[in-house]
Amino acid sequence: MLKSRELFSISGLCVAGVLLIASNFADRFITQLPLNAKTVSAELDFDFKMMAAAQASAMGPRDGKFNLGRAATKDEIAAWDGDISPDGTGLPIGSGDAIDGEEVFAEHCAICHGDFAEGVDNWPELAGGMDTLADEDPVKTVGSYWPYLSTTWDYVKRSMPFGNAQSLSDDDVYAIVAYILYSNDIIEDDFILSNETFLDVEMPNVNGFIIDDRLTSESHFWNKKVCMSNCKSEVKITMRAAVLDVTPEDEETKTNQVSLKSEKVSEPNQVNVKLEAEVAELDAELLKSGEKAFKKCKSCHQIGAGAKNKTGPHLNGIFGRKIGGIEGFKYSKVFKAMKDEGRVWDEESMAAFLAAPKKYAKGTKMSFSGFKKDEDIVSTIEYLKSFQTLN
Repeated sequence: MLKSRELFSISGLCVAGVLLIASNFADRFITQLPLNAKTVSAELDFDFKMMAAAQASAMGPRDGKFNLGRAATKDEIAAWDGDISPDGTGLPIGSGDAIDGEEVFAEHCAICHGDFAEGVDNWPELAGGMDTLADEDPVKTVGSYWPYLSTTWDYVKRSMPFGNAQSLSDDDVYAIVAYILYSNDIIEDDFILSNETFLDVEMPNVNGFIIDDRLTSESHFWNKKVCMSNCKSEVKITMRAAVLDVTPEDEETKTNQVSLKSEKVSEPNQVNVKLEAEVAELDAELLKSGEKAFKKCKSCHQIGAGAKNKTGPHLNGIFGRKIGGIEGFKYSKVFKAMKDEGRVWDEESMAAFLAAPKKYAKGTKMSFSGFKKDEDIVSTIEYLKSFQTLN
């Protein structure tokens, strides 16, 4: 009997100890509920609601309903519903042209996509690439590849500019899209793109896509029985990814390719003797203005000592050189045709090209719309002359 009392006493002390520890833990780590609900702060109230929501999510509702939130109103749904259909359904009221779009594009888009939508570093090109989809290395841009203009409008409005999405007004979006279209030679610079004229624009590759009907057209190829006989015993690499340039190469191969490329780029040009003699008499003021105007060209063209081909060919010794005449550079078809005709860059042809590149060489990959001021054309030509003796 005595042993039973001792055992009972010890058990009671253990239980009391556990309760004491639990009470101390609760005091330290569990938020106390206030006796008067009116004294609850906004922060605590939010915490309680979050705790209740978490508990409800974990345990599930007793009646099948969480009773959290409310149904969205039509206005709230409309505020987030920005879908634009190919037929123009969903377009907001607004307008813009390429002239205004050039300024908006320069402010919000050029840092990634270049001043002329030519792309910067790994950021994509938005213009050019016409007639390249059948090439080994196609250039897929808004002009060459995208079949519907609604996709362009939707993407710019919903996702651009990078890091500040949905900050553009509807008019700014129309203007940017108009500038992209103009850069692809699809519209004129004074064309006003709006919700009313949207369907007047037909994308060049609108018929380049087909309906995926393989579910019906190729159903006869399918069967539930999987063939596991006559399989190959091993897998081998049989081709090199030459176009994508991803197949590893040894250092000797790379050195030879760089050496060969250097020889092609440094091939001497045919220099106009008259212009060469005039280099020493260049107008200093025009040179200064030309250097400033040439900044619009620097994103694609290098000039001066050590200049190399980039998106566009280098411009050293340009006058007297055959149009499309640098070996190894991938020119558009129109420049290749000009070269075959024996046409040469001179002041007259350069002035016409700088004023309206797409009109002078229709089909050019160059997305620059041209200088709007005659003085910029004159000063740029003078600036180009100052590098006439360089190859």
